[in-house]
Amino acid sequence: MRNIESTFMKMLPIVENALKDLTDSFGNIPKTGKKPKFSDTKVMALSLAAEFMSLDSENRLFNILNKSSFFIRHGHIERSVYNRRRRNLYYYYNELLDSLSMQLSPEENAFIIDSLPIEICRFARAKRIKICKTDQDTAPEFGYCAAQKNTYFGYKLHAICSITGVFRQVTISKANIADIHYLQDIRDNFTNSIIIGDKGYLSHEIQLDLFQKDGIRLFTPKRSNQKHNQYPPIFRKLRKRIETSFSQLCDQFMMKRNYAKNFIGLATRIMSKIVSLTVAQYQNKFVNHNHINFVKYAF
Repeated sequence: MRNIESTFMKMLPIVENALKDLTDSFGNIPKTGKKPKFSDTKVMALSLAAEFMSLDSENRLFNILNKSSFFIRHGHIERSVYNRRRRNLYYYYNELLDSLSMQLSPEENAFIIDSLPIEICRFARAKRIKICKTDQDTAPEFGYCAAQKNTYFGYKLHAICSITGVFRQVTISKANIADIHYLQDIRDNFTNSIIIGDKGYLSHEIQLDLFQKDGIRLFTPKRSNQKHNQYPPIFRKLRKRIETSFSQLCDQFMMKRNYAKNFIGLATRIMSKIVSLTVAQYQNKFVNHNHINFVKYAF
């Protein structure tokens, strides 16, 4: 039976190895002040283990930790300290994702792009809540989800993954930002590659610009009134990979359940869920020698 202690101990060496160039010998990010006994890599491994086991409630997580002699031996950490340190490590979750994804799919040049709505409250409560509204630059907005055909209040997760389902880059934007704008954020990192998208990324001008300046071949289905549809049927099948990954994030990792009160807290929670999925893929490939997307049974 899975438990958080064994999952934590299996994830910790993966995190330490991936971030060894950014941490000291104790697993801490170099900085002034007293070195914590519960290192930065342990904080990250604990958060990833909790997300993998669907323990996205910190109250429930610390009820378990406070009864565990195992975690007391590893240096007990208070809930408020854990919460603050995890938010401060947001940049290193991105570094961890970069390191693991490059090891999982080092030579792939075909990718899938898509977005996922992140609703932070019910539509009727949008005007009166204060969640994530402290900074106008990162405040949530109303957006429309074409797949579900409804308007929601919150953010949008933009993601690009390999054909095998490994997330390579993710960004969170306000819900009213069109999907096609995300292409400007990724063009420098995906030169001379093939990118498969849906109709949200349809633009002849942008497709031509990406190909001429960066060698990126963007394939999207055409609208019903357009001719010369060059979207092979195999691309429709390949696009299901990112949709399946989104389903895993929403099911096992509870992507759409939000307990954060500010934007950096929300962004850290979302990133830790994505990285936890990637760590499970790493475990499957290099330790279990299994299919990387059998995520539920990785640990």
